[in-house]
Amino acid sequence: MNASDKTKLVSLVIPVCDEETTIGPFLTGMAEVLRQVEAYGYRVELLFVDDGSKDGTLAVLTAAIAQDARIRVLELSRNFGKEAALTAGIDAAHGDALIPIDVDLQDPPEVILQLIDAWEQGYEVVVGHRTDRGNDSLFKRQSARWFYKVVNAVADTPVPENVGDFRLIDRCVADALKRLPERRRFMKGLFAWVGFRTAVVDYRRAPRAAGTSKFSGWKLWNLALEGITSFSTAPLRLWTYIGAVVAGLAFVYALYIVFRVLWLGVDLPGYASLLVVVLFLGGIQLIGIGVLGEYLGRVYLEVKQRPTYIVRREHGGE
Repeated sequence: MNASDKTKLVSLVIPVCDEETTIGPFLTGMAEVLRQVEAYGYRVELLFVDDGSKDGTLAVLTAAIAQDARIRVLELSRNFGKEAALTAGIDAAHGDALIPIDVDLQDPPEVILQLIDAWEQGYEVVVGHRTDRGNDSLFKRQSARWFYKVVNAVADTPVPENVGDFRLIDRCVADALKRLPERRRFMKGLFAWVGFRTAVVDYRRAPRAAGTSKFSGWKLWNLALEGITSFSTAPLRLWTYIGAVVAGLAFVYALYIVFRVLWLGVDLPGYASLLVVVLFLGGIQLIGIGVLGEYLGRVYLEVKQRPTYIVRREHGGE
């Protein structure tokens, strides 16, 4: 890192929910890296977004403000989800560069120095690429692999594989993200969609410092659906093709029955096979309606124009 203009501010955006046991280790683990960042002439702010925590997270954070004037806390009125909390942090951060980072220290703090180095070379986006996810569970690794394969197979804008929210974005990128009007936000996709000059920094993902992940298998599945339906209409197109194929097969089978009757006469009707065909087609139709429902539901939620999040109070930063 080279010495920087002292007017440059680096904002760490840190969404938290029920992380009272993790905040202390996070601040301790960040201390040396932040000291180095400031030694090179940058100013730093730590913007925590409390996403409706029900434990003592907010109390721990407000106590930390008294010890460190660099800390700000954005308290949301309830739990809106990580994507909304991350959006709130990006909207409220003051920095010339923003670095979203989780509080569990799985993204090593020392990588921040490499992100800033690449930023100073003229890149507006510097993503952290996970080269080794051995500390994640087998289920999480496999589900992530399939998620990226499916999303990138159907999405108009590819989402970089094994790249999470941990990255550096320039102020111009943050301003571009703030102009995007959608309320159901899949941030990994939005980061990719806005573009800008991008560099990649490889790192190895570490174990959690404390606490447990808030993402269950069901939440990961819903996030995957959010990603697919946010950035592609391929599922709708796919069911058009499936309908055409099924209709074509039905037409061919009808021709077969006509010729068979003309040549061999009328058979005893097959009620079992008829029931199977009816149930199969009914299942296909219900799945197709479900896909339509996913997109219609997104339209319904967007047209209500409710805010993505509501801030109850901001702490610190006076």
